[in-house]
Parts: sequence; C-alpha cells; structure tokens
Amino acid sequence: MFDKTLDVVYDINIYDLVNNVNIKAAFVAVIIFLLFLLMRKVFTGYIFRWILAHVSRSNAVLAEKILLSFEKPVRIFFIILGFYFALRYLPLGDLHDEMVSKLFRSAVIVLITWGLYDLCGSHSVLSEEIREKLKIDNILIPFFSKVLRFIVIALGIVVIAQEWDYNVSGFVAGLGLGGLAFALAAKDAIANIFGGIVIVIEKPFLIGDWIATPNIEGVVEDITFRSTKVRAFDQSLITVPNSTLASDIITNYSRMGKRRITFNLGVTYDTPVDKLKKCVEEIKQMLLNHPGIHPETVFVFFNTFGDSSLDIFLYFFTNTTIWKEYLAVREDVNFEIMKILEREGISVAFPSRSIYFENPDVIKRIIPDNGAETPAHQVAPKE
Repeated sequence: MFDKTLDVVYDINIYDLVNNVNIKAAFVAVIIFLLFLLMRKVFTGYIFRWILAHVSRSNAVLAEKILLSFEKPVRIFFIILGFYFALRYLPLGDLHDEMVSKLFRSAVIVLITWGLYDLCGSHSVLSEEIREKLKIDNILIPFFSKVLRFIVIALGIVVIAQEWDYNVSGFVAGLGLGGLAFALAAKDAIANIFGGIVIVIEKPFLIGDWIATPNIEGVVEDITFRSTKVRAFDQSLITVPNSTLASDIITNYSRMGKRRITFNLGVTYDTPVDKLKKCVEEIKQMLLNHPGIHPETVFVFFNTFGDSSLDIFLYFFTNTTIWKEYLAVREDVNFEIMKILEREGISVAFPSRSIYFENPDVIKRIIPDNGAETPAHQVAPKE
C-alpha cells in the first residue's frame, strides 16, 4: 500500500515537472513571437519606409514598385517568422519540427507568389514598362497580365507541391492519359481562349472603344481568357464569349475619323425655282462654315421629284465621333436649316395625296352649292 502511494506521488511529481517545463517553454516561445512582432513594427515603420524614400529620391520607379508590391508580404513574413522560431523553440520532436519547417517554407513561397502576383498587375509599373518599350496596345496589357499571373500562381503551386514531396512529374504524365477527355470537356473554353488570342492579334478594338455587333453595342471594358465585357449604353454589363465575338461582324465606331449625316429634306411643290436654288445654296454654305462639320465632303443638291415633295439631298460629316457631341452638332444643323426655310418662306412638305375627278357632276354631288358635303356612300351613281 505504501509503495503504491509512493508510485502515485512520483508520477504526480514527474507530471508537474513536465508541465512546468512546457509552461516555461511556451512562455519563452510567446516572448520570441512578440519580439518578432516588435521587429516587424520597427522594420515596416522605419527601415522599410527609409529604403522606399531613398529609392523614390533616386527615381528608380521599377525598384519602388517592386518594394510596394512586396510591402504586405513582408509584413506577413515577420509574423510567420515569429511563429516559426517560437514553434522551433518548443520541444515538439523531430517529426513535428520537420512539419513546422515545411509549413514555414510553404508560407514563404506563398508570400513570394503574392508579391509577384501584385507586380504583374495590369496597372503596375512592369506593365507600363512593357507597354512603352514594346509599343503594345492597351488591350494586350490586361491579357498578358493575366497570363503572367496565371504562370506565377501555377509555379507557386508546383513549388509547394514539390515541397510536400508530391510527384509533380507523375501528375503531368497523368494529364496525358486524360488529355483527350479533358480536351473534349473543355472544347468551349479552349475555343474562347483561341478567340481571345485572335482578338488580341488582329486588334479589331481596344479597351474603351465603342463597338457594335449584330447582337450587342457598347464600350469595351475588359477582355479575359474566356470573354470580353462590354458596357451597354443603358449601363448594363454584357459578357460575350470570345469565340462568339471573334466570329461576329464588329463595327468599331471609335475608329471613325468623322461621322456621317445624310437625309432628304422635302419642300412643297409650290416652292418657286429661284427660292429653291437659293435655299440649296444657303444650306450648303451654312454646312461649309459650320465649326462642327467636316468641310471636305459636303453635298447639298436638289435631288428628286418625290411623290409629295421636292427632295433636297444632304450628305456631310461631323468632325466628332463622340455620340453626345455628334447629336449636338446634328441638332444645331437642323435648327439652322429651319431658320433658312423660314427666312425664304419655304414650307416643309408632308405626305399628301390629291384626287382629281374628271366628271364635275360627281364633285357637285359630293360638295353641293350650299357648301355642305354629302357622304360619299350616299352619292347616287349617275344613270
């Protein structure tokens, strides 16, 4: 009985000793983590800012943007570093230490991938450098940016997989076995990717262009691997698959150097010839002198004898291609034409039809001498 009691007391003492050691180790680990948090505050608040200010003064724009891209990953790195050294201090055993090391290396790879991902953005200085040196259009920058970001993420995943002893080569080889089934399942996605490549190479439009197809009309906002986003004039966002857009007829209104206006102006048949000639000449001179009209191509001619009007043909172009400005110019031209017509006393014709009766008796029956009209169905046929 006494020996059993001693054994229990001995076990309790050993358990308390182990707990005391773990508590001390955990306390030291917490101190280590807090020290790294303090180092993080000092580095990001003073040292990093000093380096960034020094780089800014030296006009090294690329280096400055690289630092800004990695600013947040560096902040997180100190936290991960504090966790790593704190856990390594604890007596976790070799197996757990190896696990902690793999987690630490994987976290570092994620942070590097994060920084490179931000650096490859479409509005980053790297994209600006590529645009200026290679003379690439704006539509290519988001496309290549997405390609670079995809490559960065893929490389990060591969490196992390290798870190955890995953057989990447076997995975790639396995893709070859199911490649045919994958291609059949993803044929629409592949068609959209190739459609995007066709749009990028042929450049039928740029981001910000006003385009129209048989199904949509609006301003291009973005192009991705799969689709192109178009903002319609009612502010709805239309997403068009690249394969569909690449095979459609595309009208790019933004690439018009000038915009056409053409119509027929019909005046009444009782307009005298001299007034009609003067009206045509005044309209032509008004268009040639108008600041919003391109003077190179202005056609104003008395064209045809219409069914109920004398038609004046107008054909000219506005200097602007912006829809709002175009409408304003067209409105001003219409007002000027109305002033010319009023000044010359010319009336605009409207569709009308004249009926002539060869037999005057029919007219007398419809309209008697007293001026009262007789309904046509009450007119008796002449014997």
